[in-house]
Amino acid sequence: MNARNFSLEASACRFSLGWRMTARFCGTARKRIRIPKFGATGETHMKTAFLGSVTALGLILATAMSAAPLKLKPANPQPGNLRPGLNVSYGYASDKFKSLRLAHSIFEANGKPGKPLRGLDYRDTEFGENALTSTAPWYLTAKITGYFKIDAPGIYDMEFFVNDGLEATIGGQQVGYADGINPCEGTVVTQVEAPVAGWYDLDLFYFQNAGTACLMMKMGPAGEKRQWVENSAFAR
Repeated sequence: MNARNFSLEASACRFSLGWRMTARFCGTARKRIRIPKFGATGETHMKTAFLGSVTALGLILATAMSAAPLKLKPANPQPGNLRPGLNVSYGYASDKFKSLRLAHSIFEANGKPGKPLRGLDYRDTEFGENALTSTAPWYLTAKITGYFKIDAPGIYDMEFFVNDGLEATIGGQQVGYADGINPCEGTVVTQVEAPVAGWYDLDLFYFQNAGTACLMMKMGPAGEKRQWVENSAFAR
């Protein structure tokens, strides 16, 4: 019997599985599964190997499709007497740096409170314009804290636009990440579940290396068009 190559494509990977599961499983499922050569007397073994490969692929797809959204934890107790905007502290460097690891070191060395942010509505700056509410256009880090309001329980898609780096946590879950030097583009979309309407703890760590800077957020019901998040959704 002639050798045959079987290529199995995981069509289920076309669906949204959440950024973590898509990266983990779709790449595996799309690998070509090759069946080794057999002689005329090896047909039974070839069929067994093929069925085993199909079974393994099915398990991979089933696991991926069952991946649940990240479940957010509401602030407990729910905060009262909140003020608009978000708290921020800045740490400054004297030269370029290009990673979150270095950014954390810079902030730990000289982080100080800054002027609160109005929200997460900071579009890409002009060259030389100060980043966020800082006193510098580049070489800076920012730790941003406060609360994020979700108006109704449900499953949502979240996305951040950042230039340059970001670690974003809402309700105890990491919902955004970007390391290195980046233009003002969206992070990988993260799917979350909000169990109740209300306020959720927000904790961001951001850095701006050089050139222009931005920090924005989009959100929408799962599978629907995401909208820019209004500043009224943030408080401190």
